[in-house]
Amino acid sequence: MLSTKVQTNYSYKNLDSHKDFIGAVLPNLWYKRANMNPSRTIKVLSRIYLFVSAGSFFMVSMMGFFSPQAVMDLVQVKLPNNDAFSSIRGVYGGVGLTITVMLVRWALKDIQQGVVFLCWLWGLYAVSRIITWTVEGPLGAFGTQWLVIESVFFILGALLWLRWQRSNLAVRG
Repeated sequence: MLSTKVQTNYSYKNLDSHKDFIGAVLPNLWYKRANMNPSRTIKVLSRIYLFVSAGSFFMVSMMGFFSPQAVMDLVQVKLPNNDAFSSIRGVYGGVGLTITVMLVRWALKDIQQGVVFLCWLWGLYAVSRIITWTVEGPLGAFGTQWLVIESVFFILGALLWLRWQRSNLAVRG
């Protein structure tokens, strides 16, 4: 005979059969999963987005600091003098590391601001490549690959940004 009284601690000895355990525990687990706070999911996905982006900027930034020519080798350009090395080290190394630090900070302190920043950054990178394609002609394999990557990251950022907006409206509503 099944007991109609189920205790909240769900210990096996308080339940008359495995059916009582299933009847008591599974609906509770289902309820928690079905009613998971959507803003928690957005936060986790946004943090992943921020940290993956930070990782990519960090890698290029380290290459820029320690081997500016390696950065330029990606687009088959030879750096002719120390000023060229300095410029690449400053832009790809210094600016890249600054972006990395800010992305990590936003991932920890202000996720939504980081998503907005990255959405603009990836989107404008993609727009820059499209302008080059339109004005100077078709991109090579490197430029085309990065146009796709930047466009995907822009779309991911835009979707996260829109989801943040919906989440904020629901909280305010």
